[in-house]
Amino acid sequence: MIENENRTKEEDKSIELAEESREMDWKSKSFMASMFMGELDVNMCYPFPEQQSEDKAIGDEWCAKVDAWCTENVDGEEIDASGVIPAHVLRGMAELGLFGIKIPTKYGGLGLSQTNYMRILATVALHCGSTVATLSAHQSIGVPQPLKLFGTEEQKNKFLPMLAKGAISAFGLTEPTVGSDPAQMKTTATPTEDGKHWIINGDKLWCTNGVIADLYVVMAATPPIIKRGKEVSQITAFIVERDTPGIEVLHRCRFMGLRAIENGLIRFTNVKVPAENIIWGEGKGLRLALTTLNDGRLGIPAITAGATGNLTEHMASWGKTRHQWGKYIGEHEAGCEKLALLGGGEYAMKALSDFCAATSDRGDTDIRMEAAAAKMYNTELGWDLIDVALQFKGGRGYETAASLKERGELPIPIERAMRDARINRIVEGTTDVMHLFLARESLDKHLKMAMPLLTKRTSLGEKFKTLIKCGLFYSVWYPKLWLGGLFTSFSQFDDDLAEHMRWIESRTRKLARKLFHAMVLNGPKLEMKQLTLARIVDLGTELAVMALVASRAQTERSRGEKTNDLRAEFWLQNGRLRVNNLFGQLRSNTDSAARKLAVEMMESVDTLEYPEVEFTAMEDEIGSDLTSGRQTHRLSQGGTLPSVGEQASK
Repeated sequence: MIENENRTKEEDKSIELAEESREMDWKSKSFMASMFMGELDVNMCYPFPEQQSEDKAIGDEWCAKVDAWCTENVDGEEIDASGVIPAHVLRGMAELGLFGIKIPTKYGGLGLSQTNYMRILATVALHCGSTVATLSAHQSIGVPQPLKLFGTEEQKNKFLPMLAKGAISAFGLTEPTVGSDPAQMKTTATPTEDGKHWIINGDKLWCTNGVIADLYVVMAATPPIIKRGKEVSQITAFIVERDTPGIEVLHRCRFMGLRAIENGLIRFTNVKVPAENIIWGEGKGLRLALTTLNDGRLGIPAITAGATGNLTEHMASWGKTRHQWGKYIGEHEAGCEKLALLGGGEYAMKALSDFCAATSDRGDTDIRMEAAAAKMYNTELGWDLIDVALQFKGGRGYETAASLKERGELPIPIERAMRDARINRIVEGTTDVMHLFLARESLDKHLKMAMPLLTKRTSLGEKFKTLIKCGLFYSVWYPKLWLGGLFTSFSQFDDDLAEHMRWIESRTRKLARKLFHAMVLNGPKLEMKQLTLARIVDLGTELAVMALVASRAQTERSRGEKTNDLRAEFWLQNGRLRVNNLFGQLRSNTDSAARKLAVEMMESVDTLEYPEVEFTAMEDEIGSDLTSGRQTHRLSQGGTLPSVGEQASK
């Protein structure tokens, strides 16, 4: 960890835990990590990696099947209005096997690829946001994925068949006073004297699926260890079964969108968990969560790209339907721009999402940065584009689908889609956290090389060796950032796309220079320059997406397809404007003025005081769906929540 005298002790503790929990080694070269070092490796993105034909055929069949079933069974408007996913929907998804899409067939799952998993989620999302959120949370951050990656064979044999059949899982990390800073975690797990069990105590907030879950992954602080002479905090992941005594659902949370998700405040009081329910090992919980999310957080980019594609198609039709001032609204310049943003943006989102899916399925390339960038980019752009679509549709976009239907218009639920989409910028890593994560990873090679110079404990001899090593590296690397373009060819691309690729490559080298300059000028204080780092991260992401758009367009051309040429060309031109704007903001911005104003504003008001609230466990009002063997709860205050076992015996 870099020593920084500007940090508080609490900041030191949080950063140390984050550093200890990072994936320390890169299993391969990373496309995005290379770009932050000034290298655009075309071989990693061209030809554009696409789904294998056999796997695509499987996905086509499943998506058609799921779409037909959803059309018949999933009423997104009714689910949103009632705040409940009906029992027959949950049962139907279980019967289709959708709770075990990526679980291997030997454990009873469908054993489908990451790409087809993402395609199925995108298909369900077109019908209902709450339903796909339930399905996604169960498989992206719930029990199946970490168990598949890090579980013992005994754990897999016990829990994966249960999950494949439809047992719902949830993930417990966030707490009432702890968000993205797990170093402050209050939930604890203490070993029993005989070492055979752990006792968990604490509250978990915003636990998606937590109200109806059969199994939880619970992150808890376990006793610290001494490492390098210092006490180091530990976070451990436990599988907790719902029928274990001491688990209470205190509150079902309600939101502006995704109104039917069963998200709640869960209390664990002296919950006794077998030691064999630890996943991967003691103290590896946070690293497990971060590694799991490399693939797990790819669901949301796929969902947003799919939803944007559906929205874009409707808006194109609307553009040649609505007539104003002597023209169709899609023919006016203001309308043209909106349609172009939707069409180009959807193509870019799909390129990034599909690239991550294909790379994940290949399994030989590190995608930690690409996955985080896809989550950040697609959710931010998706939010912008749904706002563009709503503006284009005007009052009909703001009006609810139910109201539109009642007065005889097409009930397109843009208002509901907007409410559902807003959470995507928050869950599974907020945009702000993704900025920090990507910034840290973009600096990794520099930090590894210079770390001895930044640590007081390093001997003078070691510092001298490091200084020589850095001097040799940077004396070659830095001049290349200015001259590298002289030796770069993009002969694989047609002239127009090659020109874009040359521009992207030159700005990639400029990005690496700006990052290096920021390191030299700020030193350890750079970590405090969050807005500067965010702009650098956004630059790298924009350039990576532009390269993927150009690569996909060229790959499509090479097989005789030119249907997306105009979308790609618009987005590449638009990307140049965004990149130039971000570079400009590195030089000229209002960061300092914002800090001063924010401090003044906070000094002029009092700290918020929250009222003390006493919770009682919530009681099930509906009972269980015995056919699927799962709970489907509608909850109200009073009494205790029946366990899975109790419900199954009714």
